[in-house]
Amino acid sequence: MAHRHGKNNLETKNIKVAFLLNISFVIIEIIGGILTNSMAIISDAAHDLGDSISLGVSWYLQKIAKRSEDEKFTYGYRRYSVLGAIINLIILLLGCVFILLESIPRLYQPEEVNSTGMLLLSIAGIGINLLAMLSLRRGNSVNERVVSLHFLEDVLGWVAVLIGSIAMMIWDVPIIDPILSVCIAGYILYNVFKNAQIILDIILQRTPRNVDLAKLKTLMLQVDTIIDVEDLHLWSLDGEYHICTAIIVFKSDSDNSNISTKLAELHKILDGQNVEHVTFEPKFI
Repeated sequence: MAHRHGKNNLETKNIKVAFLLNISFVIIEIIGGILTNSMAIISDAAHDLGDSISLGVSWYLQKIAKRSEDEKFTYGYRRYSVLGAIINLIILLLGCVFILLESIPRLYQPEEVNSTGMLLLSIAGIGINLLAMLSLRRGNSVNERVVSLHFLEDVLGWVAVLIGSIAMMIWDVPIIDPILSVCIAGYILYNVFKNAQIILDIILQRTPRNVDLAKLKTLMLQVDTIIDVEDLHLWSLDGEYHICTAIIVFKSDSDNSNISTKLAELHKILDGQNVEHVTFEPKFI
């Protein structure tokens, strides 16, 4: 058996930075919403507060996910990262429902807003949320990708506020704001279901989509003295760390001293196919 563990200190740091940026901006939003008397901004502050809670949970779970294996979790704690992603998807979904419930009625009864105050806050919102989103884009974990959706949602939301506030400063068209909000919610829902598919793949132990199982078996059979590969199983622990188990069938007259060399060749092949944890059982016929 051979395996290697990647470090996710960077992932934890990225989520920590995103959490601190988000909670700081929530305070700014609350103050700005009160000063501009804008219920839209105060509502967004409540939404961002929910994001901050989910980010705090993700930060905590990501820290747990980097623990090594022990007697309780023999594969380690990597799936806590997946749990964080699930929690974030649920909150994203609820956030989209909230946006739609607030926006759709305004399509029929547009409300006047303080466009100047919204313009100033939108510039700050775009900058802070874009910074947080880019810090998470550098990561690879499914948790980071899902958390970055929160900030993509907020960046797009503030871009919509920026465009809408400029338009409403020029023309009296308050309906622009709910139209943009509905479009953004639709885009976020699309990404939610896209990432939900990735999480379901992990939970249901689907063969990783970036690994061709048939090609992998063909490469393994090209190793000299190996005549078959049985019970080949491949799944992912967290979307990044892939695991493989198999029975390797050798000829009965194979030189036992050469078996370890052949297994080492197999490890090298799987490593080249993004498979990190491998367990083989030799069989002779």
